[in-house]
Amino acid sequence: FISTVCNFMSHEKCLKNVKIPCSCIAPSLVRVPVAHCFGPPGHYKRKFCTVCRKSLESPAFRCEVCELHVHTDCILFACSDCRQCHQDGHLDHDTYHHHWREGNLSSSARCEFCKKTCGSSEVLSGMRCEWCGILAHAACYVIVTPECTFGRLRNMILPPNCVQLFSRNFSKLHCFRISENMQTESDEDDDVDGSTQGSTKDIQISTDSSKQTLKIFDGNDAVKRNQFRLISVPRIAKNEEVVEAALRAYYINDDQQEYELQTFTQQVLLSDDVINRNDAAEDSNLGSVFRESVPEAWIIRAKPKDEEVIRIYPAWLKVGMAYVSLRVNKDSTVQTVIKEVLPLLGRQTECLQNFKLVEVLMGSKQVQRMVLDNQELILNRLKDIRKTSIRQMNQTRFYIVENGKSIVQVNLFVGGLPPQLSPEEYTNILKEELAIKTNVVSVSHVYQAQGAVVLQISCFSEAERIYMLVKDTVVNDKPLNAVVIPAVM
Repeated sequence: FISTVCNFMSHEKCLKNVKIPCSCIAPSLVRVPVAHCFGPPGHYKRKFCTVCRKSLESPAFRCEVCELHVHTDCILFACSDCRQCHQDGHLDHDTYHHHWREGNLSSSARCEFCKKTCGSSEVLSGMRCEWCGILAHAACYVIVTPECTFGRLRNMILPPNCVQLFSRNFSKLHCFRISENMQTESDEDDDVDGSTQGSTKDIQISTDSSKQTLKIFDGNDAVKRNQFRLISVPRIAKNEEVVEAALRAYYINDDQQEYELQTFTQQVLLSDDVINRNDAAEDSNLGSVFRESVPEAWIIRAKPKDEEVIRIYPAWLKVGMAYVSLRVNKDSTVQTVIKEVLPLLGRQTECLQNFKLVEVLMGSKQVQRMVLDNQELILNRLKDIRKTSIRQMNQTRFYIVENGKSIVQVNLFVGGLPPQLSPEEYTNILKEELAIKTNVVSVSHVYQAQGAVVLQISCFSEAERIYMLVKDTVVNDKPLNAVVIPAVM
């Protein structure tokens, strides 16, 4: 058997033992969203993409932290399940579980449980813990003790609870010395063409006169960036079949009845009787049929709903559940959602003003958080997200978070300054070149021999402004550089 979504292959007798989640549901299983840290694109021999499970024949990306490999065109569908490297918010763990990453093991790798070979250079198989390095079969890793001891190098490893990082929109690229050139290259590639390797193969298949290739956009953002997926369908295909193929191309496992196709011109939402090209009234109830006259580009849209069930995650609240499900309607606001969720979490006696609802977009490169206004209609928010991108809806979560008065303190290392100057001279240079605000920025350390300083910043927006400005600043014909420094507990 082979999955039509992620190309997962299995013997019939092995199906009942499959433990690996499909790429379309993997984002919903992430416990703590952590963005990946992709280095520059490169060629990786005998490696496989974690999203589509196909070999990396063309330049691909590799996460420098958790060793995830992914095609350039699949990077948008990689879920943010990178290894957690620092304390996240107020969450403090006593024990840590293995962080499993599937496949791309050496062919000589041996399973920790059954001692048999678990690596392969033919397919994506086997599991490896990215902390302690133990290896196991996909069927064996669930039997291994879940707690991770960090392996042989545990005396040299700083576990996440020993590293604290005050970050809001800072990614790992801001904290680690990893080239950011790939970010620009990837964005440029996305703007030019969003077709995938799999879609390219579909083009070759569609040379058959009985099939046609269609461009599918998943929302307004995809149209703006010209990011599309290619699908190959029969020239005579029902509307439902094309919608189903489009959902598979975007790794979405929802019911195809909840979606519809819109022409690329954004003029008309196509319904069954409109798209039927047969002009046969008696067949109108059998579903739409695509003919040669159908446009090559389409936008897949979610049908509007009067009610929906959403998941609310309790963030750092200490409750014995991963999330709670809540039914919302067109009158439900963020405030009413908070009011209904608190009793489900055993917090019904607490004041609503002590909590807020946070929207979290779990992108592969960056996890973005946004606090929602209490009066915002939640159904309208879901509609806006899907209008932008139905793919993003699968990567979006809602967290209920307790308000806390945390002290903001970002330590920013700035290098490339002239050496052997006094602290006052460095401060004057920074005032002139970066226009730092002395009421929220101070120089905490000076490294005169290296021409570097550490700035202590008590405002997130000011820290982000300085970091972005440093990258474009030159002093004495020498470019400055900046790194966000975590605090070691």
